Amino acid sequence: MSVAARLNRLPPTRTHRHATVVAGIGSFFDLFDIFLAGVLSTVLTGEFHLGRLLLPAALGSAFVGMALRSTLLGPLADRVGRRPAFLLNLGISSVFTLVGAFSVNAAMLIASRFVAGVGIGAELPLVDAYLSELLPTRVRGRYTAWAYTLGFLGVPAAGFLGRILVPLRPLGWDGWRWLFVAGSLGAVIVWFMRTRLPESPRWLESVGRIAEAEEIVARMEREAGEQGPLESPEAATIEGGRARLAVLLSDRYRGRTIMLCVFHVFQTVGYYGFGTLVPLVLASKGYSVVTSLTFASLTFLGYPIGSALSIPLVERVDRKWLIVVSAFVMSLLGLGLGYASSPGWIVALGFLYTAVSNVFSNGLHVFQAEIFPTFVRAMAAGTAYGLGRLSTGAMPFILLPVLDRWGSGPMFAVVAAALWIVGADVALFGPNTTGRSLEQVNASFVKPPI
Repeated sequence: MSVAARLNRLPPTRTHRHATVVAGIGSFFDLFDIFLAGVLSTVLTGEFHLGRLLLPAALGSAFVGMALRSTLLGPLADRVGRRPAFLLNLGISSVFTLVGAFSVNAAMLIASRFVAGVGIGAELPLVDAYLSELLPTRVRGRYTAWAYTLGFLGVPAAGFLGRILVPLRPLGWDGWRWLFVAGSLGAVIVWFMRTRLPESPRWLESVGRIAEAEEIVARMEREAGEQGPLESPEAATIEGGRARLAVLLSDRYRGRTIMLCVFHVFQTVGYYGFGTLVPLVLASKGYSVVTSLTFASLTFLGYPIGSALSIPLVERVDRKWLIVVSAFVMSLLGLGLGYASSPGWIVALGFLYTAVSNVFSNGLHVFQAEIFPTFVRAMAAGTAYGLGRLSTGAMPFILLPVLDRWGSGPMFAVVAAALWIVGADVALFGPNTTGRSLEQVNASFVKPPI
């Protein structure tokens, strides 16, 4: 009986719940760090006198670092394992986020954010791969959505903590610097928590480390046995191979690879185009730094609330169509926000945008980890994610000039166009995954070897 078949039949156990919580807390600090750029954009413009050239560089530097890490080093998790990759990612991001707190000029800030981005780069797709491999089929979407609901509390936390600290100088030190310190210390705590996570049994099996995989699964089966008799397992194919870029571009996987890359290049414009630029959008509408941070913090509450709303949806609505519909709704809400002028409409539309965007996001995180086999899963998601981060790094250089010249309405029209491309891409080329095991999803499109 394969490890995959034994995992698929399990009910949720203590190990599943522990891994979900640790993944969620880790995602909290990852997302806290990612959204610091947007929270601090108006503050750092004045602090380091960032012009229209350096401001996009400061906003995009972490995303370029993420692209480098995901694209060039993404296969690391497929070669050395999920758990070692987790620890390396957090170690790099924690150290250089702390370095960013001591920035004395724009160059040091940009460099530290770039290297911190190298650490964060493959983190979220690695969380997706790890949870998809560990969790049983029937709860895979729901538990992943729970992890991200916990994680997305980091976004309003960044907003409200920024609103509180930015006007202050605790212990004689600029408030914005304490935000970097908080993110760094949080990552250290998560690093120690992750040392207790089990390795992915599916990954261990795929690289031939059968005894280790058996030991982990046997422990989970003992936990499950405390809840009652286990179901009979269904047959599951053992997936094995070597993680190489050439594999993703082969006849077997090329279609899904291209679909996922197109998806990530454009979805980041729609998703992060709001989160990282909304304080600047509000400033362009005439609001002060403190007021724009307040409005941004209120809209950021939609991130964890939208994530929570996705929990009952991800197992009832196919992930493919959840992504398509939510992307279209986001485009309409963004256009409305771009032309809104009253504070009430700005906060309401911003809140709804962030809420719907996390229904979209949770569908994405589950979906992208389901559509490739274990031996290349982290590499596939990481490579596509890296291209998306490169797109996000370039995004300020595209959207800020539009904002400056034509205003927030046309800027959100560009965002809407990107979301329409995302919807068409997934609707036409994405597979159905909900309610199917990872092995079934991948067996349905893999051509038999000649």
